[in-house]
Amino acid sequence: MRKRSSEQIGAVISQFMRQSGLETPYNQYKIIEAWPEVMGGTISRFTANIFIKNQTLNVQITSPIVKNELMMQHRALARKLNEHIGAQVIEDIKFY
Repeated sequence: MRKRSSEQIGAVISQFMRQSGLETPYNQYKIIEAWPEVMGGTISRFTANIFIKNQTLNVQITSPIVKNELMMQHRALARKLNEHIGAQVIEDIKFY
């Protein structure tokens, strides 16, 4: 029997997604889905709309008080979300 070279399935899937142009949209989806988990239930209740445009996560916050608090932490929150999914997807967060 010949021994064949083998690769881990995760590496093969990652390579396929990168070559197919699916890696970035998938990571953007993961960032949006991670928002409630990373931010917690209290912040999530005040979140109305989330989307990514030009490496900026845009988040609609319905409470002016919560929005003001989050605006002061926007860079740290972006870093925390990127770390949560394990990829550099967003550079900044804008709250509106």
